[in-house]
Amino acid sequence: MIRKIIKIDEEKCNGCGICATACHEGAIEMVNGKARLVRENFCDGFGDCLPGCPTGAITFEEREAPEYDEAAVNRAKEERKAEGMKHGHREHHAPHPHGGCPGSKAMQLGHEEAERGSSPRERFEPVPRLAQWPCQIKLVPTRAPFFDGARLLIAADCTAYAYANMHESFMRGKVTLIGCPKLDAVDYSEKLTEIIRENDIKSVTIVRMEVPCCGGLQLAAQKALQASGKFIPWQVVTVSRDGRILD
Repeated sequence: MIRKIIKIDEEKCNGCGICATACHEGAIEMVNGKARLVRENFCDGFGDCLPGCPTGAITFEEREAPEYDEAAVNRAKEERKAEGMKHGHREHHAPHPHGGCPGSKAMQLGHEEAERGSSPRERFEPVPRLAQWPCQIKLVPTRAPFFDGARLLIAADCTAYAYANMHESFMRGKVTLIGCPKLDAVDYSEKLTEIIRENDIKSVTIVRMEVPCCGGLQLAAQKALQASGKFIPWQVVTVSRDGRILD
């Protein structure tokens, strides 16, 4: 049949693996360091993989291709889910296309239950509070086990450097998503909407810098909350450039 399907220009592909992570159906894999459409019948033609591509290597085309096989996609998802359940309780992998970039593979971390060690260094070393990986808005999947019942923190990149107690004051007990709309040059609102709409999110905290460009992050989060159709408690915290909480 003739239908719309993605096309990957391997000459432009830099091997980042973002598209493989974004493709929830598992149609894309990394082969010899390049993204490749390996299962045409798994590509639904919606293009979730397009917005994150930093080099513009992915486009649409209309051509002869197998019909999208939703049943096969769902079976593959269940197989990946079963495979992820084999991991230990401190690391739970979300469904992820086989062969994707290892650095962007979704996983739940165990810092919340971690205890300080007995050595002098371990006793006084702060406990990291990042609950999951990845944490970049562009890289995080829209559906993952760590979103179930989560309190969501949407934070500007710079806040962790400006505010010294970021981990304990804001990240502890939350799923953390970070981004900078000025550097990424994207509108996060659509992806944040899907995350909030498709998962059991209990609350949203937005932590931004006082600088005007951070308004884009706050606006995207607020648009997502509204578009999700859910009533979820939320708050905005602003950090000054010298590391003070302004409100």
